[in-house]
Amino acid sequence: MATLRSDFEVIIIGGSYAGLSAALVLGRSLRRVLVVDNGKPANRQTPHSHSFLTRDGTTPAELTAIAREQALAYPTVQFIEATVTTVAKHNTGFVVSTETGDSYSASRLLLATGLNDELLPIPGMAECWGISALHCPYCHGYEVHGQALGVLANGDEGFEFSRLIHHWSPQLTLFTNGPSILSAEQTSALCRHEISIIQTPLSAVIHQNGQLSSLLLADQTQYPLAALFVRAVVRQASPIAQQLGCLHDDMGFVQVDGFGHTSVPGVFAAGDTHTMMRQVMVAGTNGLKAAVVINKELIEEAF
Repeated sequence: MATLRSDFEVIIIGGSYAGLSAALVLGRSLRRVLVVDNGKPANRQTPHSHSFLTRDGTTPAELTAIAREQALAYPTVQFIEATVTTVAKHNTGFVVSTETGDSYSASRLLLATGLNDELLPIPGMAECWGISALHCPYCHGYEVHGQALGVLANGDEGFEFSRLIHHWSPQLTLFTNGPSILSAEQTSALCRHEISIIQTPLSAVIHQNGQLSSLLLADQTQYPLAALFVRAVVRQASPIAQQLGCLHDDMGFVQVDGFGHTSVPGVFAAGDTHTMMRQVMVAGTNGLKAAVVINKELIEEAF
């Protein structure tokens, strides 16, 4: 039977690094918190997380397990695995409903729902994503530095990404997956740095259990690579922010101020939902900041 529970002060949608960081701070602030998570983090295929001080090289799953254990050690924090289907404004707060038909209400809502990566439908790309088809050199560049690398992008994005990845390895090839739209100046600059530009469309990513070995092009040419850096199209993983009327920027990120406030009073956002800086430490920091401001607002209301 569906239920409505109204004994929470804060509901956090998304139980990865931003959401659990906020839950930890709010639990330590004696707040009644519910974390709702669907168990599908964007980095679920990534073997190791890097650039996280004291935890460099730890698996994402291990990081999440530790974070969840520590947040749930506080008795006012609860966690359920479910998918949120709707959120509605209700009196002075919000009612969050899941696919089971159960509903929960609170006066504050934190969206830590993250992003989905929309990859090109090239065979092998999805299997390699997060393993050897990569989005971030700060997360993965060191492990492949000095090796034969590729960048899959075009135009301004292709130029900027190639310039960035070239710092980790001069053995770099830019694959535009069709006619180049680089400017003459950009093409000349890449050539000066011996970055090859391949315009032939891609046919497949050749790999073994997600570890890329080469790219197969439409003309049947194969290019051996250790890794491919990809600018995937990102979308909000959940429609809830749009459902609530939160403003988004031109890139599709939820607009927030420096403390996580969205354009909708009472609704906060943290983590990948509102920034292209998709790193564990950034997500955790944003979750912490939002939690501090939420607690401060609740204190001021009650005082």
